[in-house]
Amino acid sequence: MTALSAALQHCIRTVPDWPAPGVQFRDITPVFANAALFQRLIEHLAQRYADHRDLIVAGIDARGFIVGAALAHALGSGFVPLRKQGKLPHDTLGEAYALEYGQATLEVHEDAITLGQPVVLVDDLIATGGTMLAAVSLIRRLGGQLHEVAAIIDLPDLGGSTRLASTGALPYTLTAYAGC
Repeated sequence: MTALSAALQHCIRTVPDWPAPGVQFRDITPVFANAALFQRLIEHLAQRYADHRDLIVAGIDARGFIVGAALAHALGSGFVPLRKQGKLPHDTLGEAYALEYGQATLEVHEDAITLGQPVVLVDDLIATGGTMLAAVSLIRRLGGQLHEVAAIIDLPDLGGSTRLASTGALPYTLTAYAGC
């Protein structure tokens, strides 16, 4: 475990039985409140992607916006929001995905990514991978070249990272927690 991974695990709050009994919710908001740690996180990611020209950062609603926008700023890159259905004001593409208790749709503006543009997709965590897979599909439908999927937390027992990797969407995460 790296020093950054250890610092993140120390700062991430676990909220038991939220939003449902048996779920151990990994809350990254204390990371955002810790200025020094948040800066280390963004600097680490920016260094990882610094050599990739014309890269655009896509972030998933809502915590992926925080990390993604800060990363885009650090890289001097653009930022693409991937939002819940009905939240974007212009022409959109949508991708439905399964939730634990139903279905949702993720949307992106049709003109957000140019053909062949390299994209790094950012979110706070990878659980089952459903939201990330929907985002990957949208990026590819727009003609973007997915460089990597990045998240702070991986919950490997839920299989999302494996599902992403099986589609060629290689995940990069900074820390992992066993179980859910």
